[in-house]
Amino acid sequence: MTDTPTLDERRNQLVNEITATRELPEAVERAMRTVPRDQFLPGLDPSRAYTDEAVSIKDNPDGPLPLSLASVPSIVAMMLAQLGAKPGERLMECGAGTGYNAALMAEVVGPDGSVTTVDIDSDAALHARSMLDKAGYERVTVIERTGLLGAPENAPYDRMIATVGLWDIPEAWWEQLADGGRLVLPFRWRGQTRSVALNRRGNTLVSDGMELCGFVPIIGQDGERMVKLSDGTIRLHFDQDQAVVGDALGEVFSTPLNEVWSQARVGGQEPFDGVWLRATVSDDSVCRLEVTPEALEAGVRRPAIPIRTPALVEGGSLAYMILLREDVDAERPWRLGVAGYGPEGTVLARRLVGHIDAWGADRTAVPTMTIHRRVGPLVGGADGHVIAKDESVVVLAF
Repeated sequence: MTDTPTLDERRNQLVNEITATRELPEAVERAMRTVPRDQFLPGLDPSRAYTDEAVSIKDNPDGPLPLSLASVPSIVAMMLAQLGAKPGERLMECGAGTGYNAALMAEVVGPDGSVTTVDIDSDAALHARSMLDKAGYERVTVIERTGLLGAPENAPYDRMIATVGLWDIPEAWWEQLADGGRLVLPFRWRGQTRSVALNRRGNTLVSDGMELCGFVPIIGQDGERMVKLSDGTIRLHFDQDQAVVGDALGEVFSTPLNEVWSQARVGGQEPFDGVWLRATVSDDSVCRLEVTPEALEAGVRRPAIPIRTPALVEGGSLAYMILLREDVDAERPWRLGVAGYGPEGTVLARRLVGHIDAWGADRTAVPTMTIHRRVGPLVGGADGHVIAKDESVVVLAF
C-alpha cells in the first residue's frame, strides 16, 4: 500500500507540475508552495484544491458563466510572474475571488508591502476577508466595490492586477497606478482575451508580454456585442466599434459554402490561437464565432473550435477557421483552412488564410500593444493598427 499524500505534498506536487512547463520567479514559486489553497476553498475536497483546475465559488443566475471563480493555479502563477512584484511594493487587485491570489501577493511583497483587493460582489468580498483572516493574512485590505473604481484609499500602487476580464482601462486606474508602474490584466478585444503585461509611461501603457487566458468579464463594461444567427444556434461576438449588422447576416448560412486552405498545419495538441492574435493587428473585421451542436447537426461547417473560433465579417458575408485531417505530416496532421459564406465569403476566406499563413511562418511572434489614455489627440499619431475604446485607444504593431 502507498501512503496518501499530505496536503503539503499535494501542493508541492502541483507547483512542481507548473514549474516543469513554466519558469516562475523565485518569490512566486515560494508563495505558491506556502499559501494553502485548500483553506480558501472550504467545503471542497481538499485534494481537489491541488489540481490544476478552476473552481466555481458562486453561480450566475443570469448566464452560463459563474459570477466568481477560483482561477486555474497555473494561470494564477503565470499572471503573478507577469506582474513581477517585489518586496515592499503596494499592490491592488481587481476581483478578490476566494482571497487566494491576494494571499500569494502578500507573501511576495512581505510585511513591508501592502495588498488591496476589490470585489463588487458582497459574498465574494466577505468570503475573501474571512479566508484571508483564517489563513493569517489579516494585513490584506478587502474592499466591497466595483473594481472599475479601483481603491484610491491606498493609492498610488506600484503594480495592479485584474482577475476579471476587462474590455477597457478604467479612468480611475490611470489615477491610481504610479508612473513607471505595471499593470497585468485579462484584456478583451475582437472576441479574444489575453493576459497582457503593461508598463506605464505617462499617459501610455506599453506591453512586454501577452498570454492566452480566459476570465469572467467584469460587471459594468458593455463594449462587447452579440447577434444571434440561424434561429439562435449560432452567435457572433464583436466590439461596439465594428460595423456588424445582424440583419445583413440573417440568411448567410443558407448561401453556398466555399472552403479555402492555408499552407499551415498543426499537431493535435499544438495551439493555433496565435492566428487570432495576428489577425487583430491589421484587420478590423475580426470577431468570435460560437456554433452550437444544433447548428452543426443542421449542416453548418464545423469551425476549428465550435465555441470560440476567429471569424472575419463584412456586410452579409463571413469566414471562419476550420480544420482538416490530412495525415501527410505525422507531427502536424491537421491542416488549417477557412469556410466562407455569403457573396464575399470567398474573398474574406482568402484574407483569413493570409493571416493563417503569416502566423504559420512565425508562430511565436507577439505584437506590442500600446494603450493611450484618452486625454487628447495622440501625440505624433499612431504607429500601428488602432482600436478605439471608450476610455482609451489601443495600438497594435509588430
